[in-house]
Amino acid sequence: MPQTITTGYKALLEAAEREIETIPIEEAVKLHGRDDTVLVDLRDPRELEREGKIPGAFHCPRGMLEFWIDPESPYHKPQFSEDKRFVFFCAGGWRSALAAQTAHRMGLRPVAHIRGGFGAWKKAGGPVEAWVPKQKG
Repeated sequence: MPQTITTGYKALLEAAEREIETIPIEEAVKLHGRDDTVLVDLRDPRELEREGKIPGAFHCPRGMLEFWIDPESPYHKPQFSEDKRFVFFCAGGWRSALAAQTAHRMGLRPVAHIRGGFGAWKKAGGPVEAWVPKQKG
């Protein structure tokens, strides 16, 4: 029997957008480099390698978000315990809307996401640098 999807991605995105703050790209570029803001890059490492990254952004692969946010998780990252504003972005703004909603529901405050994601960032002339993977060992 084929699957019947009752809630599609568009409905999920619309619900997330109603719950969280969406920042226009012009405002997002102005937030770059501020001490009170953490730009959180949710993209896959292959995307970073291919497209580059925002200097100073914290990379958190989308699949690890909940585990890195929760201080009781063995994978918790201290960046998510800081008293700062967390602004999520992905390539186009879909994953980041859902991630910001999840982070908000987990209790992380304040959170937002960038409308149009990294693609809009590049188009707006925001700073971009090459991604260099961390060396193991």
